[in-house]
Amino acid sequence: MKVLVINAGSSSLKYQIIDMDNEAVLAKGLCERIGIDGSKLTHKVPGKDDYVVETPMPSHKEAVSLVMEALLDADHGVLKSLDELSAIGHRVLHGGIEYTDSCLVTPEVKDVIRANFDLGPLHNPANLMGIEACEAAIPGKPNVAVFDTAFGMSMKPEAYMYAIPMEYYDKYKIRRYGFHGTSHKFVSGETIKFGQLPEGQRKVIVCHLGNGSSISASIDGKCVDTSMGLTPLEGLMMGTRSGDVDPAVVQFICNHDNKTVDEVLNILNKKSGVLGLSGLSSDFRDVKKAAGEGNERAAMASNAFIYRVAKTIGSYVAAMNGVDAIAFTAGIGENDVEYRGWICEYLTYLGIEIDKEANKKRGQNIMISTPDSKVKVFVIPTNEELAIARDTKEIVEG
Repeated sequence: MKVLVINAGSSSLKYQIIDMDNEAVLAKGLCERIGIDGSKLTHKVPGKDDYVVETPMPSHKEAVSLVMEALLDADHGVLKSLDELSAIGHRVLHGGIEYTDSCLVTPEVKDVIRANFDLGPLHNPANLMGIEACEAAIPGKPNVAVFDTAFGMSMKPEAYMYAIPMEYYDKYKIRRYGFHGTSHKFVSGETIKFGQLPEGQRKVIVCHLGNGSSISASIDGKCVDTSMGLTPLEGLMMGTRSGDVDPAVVQFICNHDNKTVDEVLNILNKKSGVLGLSGLSSDFRDVKKAAGEGNERAAMASNAFIYRVAKTIGSYVAAMNGVDAIAFTAGIGENDVEYRGWICEYLTYLGIEIDKEANKKRGQNIMISTPDSKVKVFVIPTNEELAIARDTKEIVEG
């Protein structure tokens, strides 16, 4: 069974084709600058040179057509016919309160994706364009929507409700949804499997740490809490996002700098986080390097991030009344040895002991805690495309 995975952004489209018999990636690629001058497709097949096509892509429709052509290309393709594709799985950011799991795309599903444009203004419209472009390119082929918010839908009301008048939930469904859900679901499941966690010992905290960062707590793979909220702005400080701030900060800046609410939210989303504190960069590697060279603001930004990650982990230990395993994933979590070590230094009260030699490894499934550690600590590379393909296969096969 071959599944095509599509992740459509506002001006980009990432794809992979996965053979679900062995979960091997047959091809992957990226369409860049859709609707912008300089559009380009880069198609990659293991063992072959990259196949690059530079041509205008006015919309996602043209991008999907180019992807299909690349998959069928005599020299660079991996399919003889589109009939070899069993289904197409799509990453969709927001399913609102209507969808708690992945599902087959129907007109009703598309209506819900459309109805949640205001909750996912950058992603949901693009996700829907990707779905409709695939429907047009391969009529009748099953399309599956895999919602990024679905993982957080198992939270209880005490975790997802904001303490504001109920009328705002009733009218607008304002609540905590959580994001990076496909990653958290995949990594929590892989942690249970790779760590061979037995029944009754599956309280897992996943630290998805990158330019965008979030943490989740789950029991038996079901989300108990997660750090992002109505939008990805809530929770940890990130590359350019502020994370949690007193809401009155928005009013204060508006009043004193004569800015609109939208302008201040733009600051909190795009000019804050480690970029705002360091005044240097949103790239954690740059900030860490500068901190090591004596830059005090960079050191403050780096330490603030580490502190907030450790504090959130602690709060989730309380939420689950314990923890059996902690997993690090995503760009920083998988690859930054120092950040993992610094975060875990805060967690010795849990009886965590880190194997320093094991922690030097990166980008692979590995236990980095010692055999005597009371809580197991892992590095588990995330694979959202595979998670989407697995859901797609399960739904199509029934």
